Amino acid sequence: MPLEFNEIRQLLATIAQTDITEVTLKSDEFELTVRKSAQEKLTAHPNQIIEVGKSPVLETPVTKSGVEVPAPPSAIDKRLVEVASPMVGTFYSAPAPGEAPFVKVGDRVRVGQTVCIIEAMKLMNEIEAEVSGQIMEILLQNGEPVEYGQPLMRINPD
Repeated sequence: MPLEFNEIRQLLATIAQTDITEVTLKSDEFELTVRKSAQEKLTAHPNQIIEVGKSPVLETPVTKSGVEVPAPPSAIDKRLVEVASPMVGTFYSAPAPGEAPFVKVGDRVRVGQTVCIIEAMKLMNEIEAEVSGQIMEILLQNGEPVEYGQPLMRINPD
């Protein structure tokens, strides 16, 4: 049974919190090896690049048929400000199921405005915009797991 990317991210987050320095996962469809040193931090990025410190560990995945998974876009607009997750948890775009999202792409936000919620250990943590501007991208779907420091959305500042 193939692993979903979110399952791999959760595994990496768990490994990052331990003294484990190397893990290899093998299946008929892929092989993944993760190595870290004791002083380096393991980070999972939403664009499927996983780094240990500054050296890439997971490069472009290749399926059994030899087809490469598309690489992430190389250029992100440098003037955009990322709203990053301050914790590991679950991303929620709205205050409750069935309610309107806090923000949508194209919305204007002000400093201190709630843009989403991260649930961690049954606590709902409101995430606020640190700059005023326009929401250009929302990088997660409602209910997706999120890692510490992972970008949640990008704002074009005023």
